[in-house]
Amino acid sequence: MLKAPLVFAAALAGIMGAAAVFSSPADARDQIHIVGSSTVFPFATAVAEEFGNSSTFKTPVVESTGSGGGLKLFCRGLGVQYPDITNASRRIKTSEVNNCAKNGVSDITEVKIGFDGIVLAGSKAAAQMKLTLQQLWLALATDVPENGTDGGKLMKNPFRNWSDIDPALPDRAIEVMGPPPTSGTRDAFVELAMEGGCKAFPEIKAMKKTDKTAYKSICHSIREDGAFIEAGENDNLIVQKLIANPNAFGVFGFSFLDQNRDKLHASIINGAEVSFDSISDASYPVSRSMYFYVKNAHVGVIPGIKEFVDAFTDEESWGPYGYLADKGLISLPDEERESMRSNALSFELLKM
Repeated sequence: MLKAPLVFAAALAGIMGAAAVFSSPADARDQIHIVGSSTVFPFATAVAEEFGNSSTFKTPVVESTGSGGGLKLFCRGLGVQYPDITNASRRIKTSEVNNCAKNGVSDITEVKIGFDGIVLAGSKAAAQMKLTLQQLWLALATDVPENGTDGGKLMKNPFRNWSDIDPALPDRAIEVMGPPPTSGTRDAFVELAMEGGCKAFPEIKAMKKTDKTAYKSICHSIREDGAFIEAGENDNLIVQKLIANPNAFGVFGFSFLDQNRDKLHASIINGAEVSFDSISDASYPVSRSMYFYVKNAHVGVIPGIKEFVDAFTDEESWGPYGYLADKGLISLPDEERESMRSNALSFELLKM
């Protein structure tokens, strides 16, 4: 008998809490504020511009802060000084959900928008690289087995040239530019590419069951001796550097590569070329999902959030023939897309 009154009381408390945060009309913004992933940024920007041009709402402000940086800003609290939506090129972590909750951001809606692949791209002035995830890990790991063989004693990475790893690889220095630790692309690259190559060594893979902390440290650590260069969140800058230095490689999303096909090509990894199809069917080994997260307490207070979510999840935008596909978005399967849109428009609460 008490269940319904308790639910009503909880809902009323939520409404009153939101009202307390936005205490007067003057406190409310009239423009949506979006932060987060540099990979999702082009998609969110395209929807924001279309939304501003075709609706009565102002064009949302979209900032590229990186997935981790965006989630930190998003989780800081409720109110006009905090973002309404954050983009992410990997799923929110439990630790980030807990951090949000500590700051009163307890009601969050997760919207998976599609797929992307992470590429190791180089200038078209140089030959296309063909390598395995194992070779990629040997090139970039902090510590590797002696002689690059299973069972070898772990030692500081001695490989300076790609050909040191395998004579069949180019005889040129290992030089890879990639995103910082705050980036979702970096997180996904570490988990999919680095760990994917690391666990190709059976002895190291076995450590996951016996000493998970050591396993993660070995597989996820990226060398800091100059072979890997943190190039920030500006993918355009990486492209410029790759053009200036054809011997170098850059790590970023397939969607960005797709916009620079005239200048760059991606390395073939584990025998698979990156493409819409190879990402969709997961035959390309470094593929991931992309998301945005909505702060539900801001819905109905900051004008246009529900309408923006509607616009983003419309077939004309995120569908397989929508305008986001032209920018490199790889759509969710039809049934999942339909289900995700329904959940998004009803602002279903995040479930981990």
